[in-house]
Amino acid sequence: MNVELIDKQQVFQGYFKIYRYQLRHSLFNGGKSAPVTRELFDRGHAVAVLPYDPVLDNVLLIEQFRIGAYATGVNPWLLEIVAGIIEEGESIETVAQRESLEETGCQIQQLVPIYSYLVSPGAVSEHFDIFCGTIDSRNAGGVFGEKSEQEDIKVHVLSADEALHKLAQGEIQSSSAIIALQWLALNRDKLRQADNGRAV
Repeated sequence: MNVELIDKQQVFQGYFKIYRYQLRHSLFNGGKSAPVTRELFDRGHAVAVLPYDPVLDNVLLIEQFRIGAYATGVNPWLLEIVAGIIEEGESIETVAQRESLEETGCQIQQLVPIYSYLVSPGAVSEHFDIFCGTIDSRNAGGVFGEKSEQEDIKVHVLSADEALHKLAQGEIQSSSAIIALQWLALNRDKLRQADNGRAV
């Protein structure tokens, strides 16, 4: 199976980019497709982190305005997990640490890989690496975000049970948060047992 790139053009440049591809690709029954034209939304690649305190069994979820939710007609203030775009030359671990501090004020103690996945590969190039980041949540909470990026982020400190209840009730609509919380439901006991030595 292979792909023949016929043409690639950038057709939009704003906060993000859009490219138009023309290509042919192998067919399952043999031969090649006719020329196919597709637009691709290029927003870079990202890292997401679920901050979790295995001692107190707390989860941090952040709430902020999202234009995609607004345009869809749902409540535009979404409950999410920490996330940020990887800049050129940055490691995913560096981004995870930076974004956790910027968005929650909490230092990640340990990063546990969850999944790597493509967000919407039919039209978007974005690739996500998701982690669980262990934290000390005793002083967590408040409003954070980079003012230069017009971020206004409220941090919610929830018990893991509360967070999973919100997931079950359909109150979590961000894909990375859904994936991370489902993973936590399966791995929570292991994380708590593996810790930690910190006094409650």
